[in-house]
Amino acid sequence: MSAEQQYIDLYQQHGDLLSKNSTPVLNALRDEAFQAFCAQGFPTRKLEKYRYTDISKLFEPDYGLNLRRVPVEVNPYEVFRGSVPQLSTSPFFVVNDAFYAASEQKSLPEGVLVGSLKELSLRYQDLISAHYGKLADVHTDGITAFNTAFVQDGVFVYVPRNVVMEHPLQLINLMRSDIDMMVNRRILVVLEPGAQLRLLACDHAQEGSKSLSTQVVEVFVGENAVFDFYELEETTPQHVRLSQLYVQQEAGSQVLLNGMTLLGGVTRNTTSVRLVGEGASLRAYGMAIEDGEQVVDNQVYVEHAVPHCTSNQLFKYVLDHRSIGAFAGLVKVQPGAHHTESQQTNRNLCATREARMYTQPQLEIYNDDVMCSHGATVGQLDEAALFYMRQRGISEKEARLLLMFAFVDDVIDAVQIDSLKDRLRQLVELRFRGELGKSCASCGICRKV
Repeated sequence: MSAEQQYIDLYQQHGDLLSKNSTPVLNALRDEAFQAFCAQGFPTRKLEKYRYTDISKLFEPDYGLNLRRVPVEVNPYEVFRGSVPQLSTSPFFVVNDAFYAASEQKSLPEGVLVGSLKELSLRYQDLISAHYGKLADVHTDGITAFNTAFVQDGVFVYVPRNVVMEHPLQLINLMRSDIDMMVNRRILVVLEPGAQLRLLACDHAQEGSKSLSTQVVEVFVGENAVFDFYELEETTPQHVRLSQLYVQQEAGSQVLLNGMTLLGGVTRNTTSVRLVGEGASLRAYGMAIEDGEQVVDNQVYVEHAVPHCTSNQLFKYVLDHRSIGAFAGLVKVQPGAHHTESQQTNRNLCATREARMYTQPQLEIYNDDVMCSHGATVGQLDEAALFYMRQRGISEKEARLLLMFAFVDDVIDAVQIDSLKDRLRQLVELRFRGELGKSCASCGICRKV
């Protein structure tokens, strides 16, 4: 039986459970998404944008799905103890693919909504249905279609016009199961004109069993709104993460994206950003630290649809042992998008001869009045720098760690939250030293304050 067929059969036999344990807003696109998935199937390496990761193979294991929405017996507040000073007033949890109802709701400005996508879609049906599925096209991507067909809950974040969120929000995705498990979750973020929000999303997974998560994130950034989105993955070598991020920016909006993979098994992140209002600005950063048989594949697509917009990308990888990294970035400048400024950079460091990096930066420009550049490098540690440091009494191991840390520091430096920046530097150092614990309890980045 093919990987697709087992899920086609599952949907046909238990589609009523999916709908019964969800809401009309999520159900409205379910059948259309299922038909789109049947037509496309899981992406294969025959597709150019999936040439480096065999997605279909990742779905072959017999994963369990919680279609009946049986509650998971875990209190995430008991898992996360300690503090990160001044990071946030209240974290919000998603356990597997269900919003944790007991997440604290204090200290939110008037009109701000943070909570279960399922539950809030019953109370704010018009607001959510006006945005849900509008950026994530099920007909152009098999993973998006699969997620939309099987998702039953997620997170909805809404910030009204001109409301400034002074404290960052923390969203902690916690994967816990005693059996091999698949989860499908959704995140919908809507910022009205003039709103400001910083959101930190962390992925953690329990060791022992295999797990796979599909995630679709849709972000609407209104005119002159400001949105910072930090994603941190610290899972296990048995975890597969497939994330699709869709962002639409209106005039004068500012978006900062920063995705960091510290631990994982197979990670595939797809980011699609459309700048549809003049004066919009995007800064996209990414970092991956890999070892063992780890795979990290980042795909970034930026469309400049109107004039006077800017985008800057910087992605860095450090690969050790037999790990594999991939980066493909496409910046598309549409006709009429004059005075576009865009820069795309990918830098990669292979610490062993067995590590492999595949990079493909691309520009697609349909007018002449632009300033665009792109570039990529793949190299090894600077032997001259190693020699220089060893001559000054630094051990070879310590010298290698210092060079690798310096290599990725500018990605960390782009973080706009000082306490988070400091903690990330500590985690990266621990990661390079092999001392970062492979369990969510050891991270400390998103514990309750």
